Amino acid sequence: MKKIVSLLAVVVFLSCSTNPFTGKKTLALVPNSQIFPMAFQEYDQFLNQHKVIKGTSDAQMIKNVGQKISVAAERWLNANGYAGYLKDYQWEYNLVDDPTVNAWCMPGGKIVFYSGILPIAKGEAGVAAIMGHEVAHALANHGQQRMSAGQLQALGSVAGNIALSKDPENQEIFNQAYGIGSNVGVMLPFSRSHESEADQIGLQLMAIAGYEPMVAAQLWERMKANSGGQAPPEFLSTHPSSDTRISNITSWAPAAKAEARKFGVTTFKN
Repeated sequence: MKKIVSLLAVVVFLSCSTNPFTGKKTLALVPNSQIFPMAFQEYDQFLNQHKVIKGTSDAQMIKNVGQKISVAAERWLNANGYAGYLKDYQWEYNLVDDPTVNAWCMPGGKIVFYSGILPIAKGEAGVAAIMGHEVAHALANHGQQRMSAGQLQALGSVAGNIALSKDPENQEIFNQAYGIGSNVGVMLPFSRSHESEADQIGLQLMAIAGYEPMVAAQLWERMKANSGGQAPPEFLSTHPSSDTRISNITSWAPAAKAEARKFGVTTFKN
């Protein structure tokens, strides 16, 4: 068991990258050179299976805002010593006809907005708040980290079962405890930290792109109202509560605007 734990520690140490926005070391067991092509293929398959809205003002707005956010990201990265960070990105912004209240950005810059989220966005600045958040997930390699953490979680389970292979009773207890403990104690907090990180990075991106970051707090007020208050307790959720997000965004917004001013941005669109 000690050998297995030591091996896992070495694997983690040798498989880390740096988050350019936080300076923190992050899990990177699977390289982006493998993740990006898979993501691009999945994105194309998704578009082929869904109705993509083209030629409308909303579809054009998604593209326009997406381009502004990607330019803001490149400006920030270039200014902070990460020139070329986006060289393998293939930006694409599509609006899909679907009532689901959702949007996402795949690793490598492939973005989808569902039409169902537009009434809650309430215009361009709201779209920028959503876009900034989703793009931030990709820039911070959150997908790569989730994949890596999932692999470590599975390896931990295997290690425990090997160690207890001659003790079936305790092996069963271990599997039950490990399943609950690793999810509630590790994976869910890990996911919530990613959401908060994407909120904070997204505020900077939308501000550098010329949008008022406090619009993001207003967006989450509407998200909260749309959910009707139906949400699991925060410690059992992959996301922070709406109240937590609103509080965090309100406290982070001034710093986001200050960051934008370093790039000559002095007015912010609501």
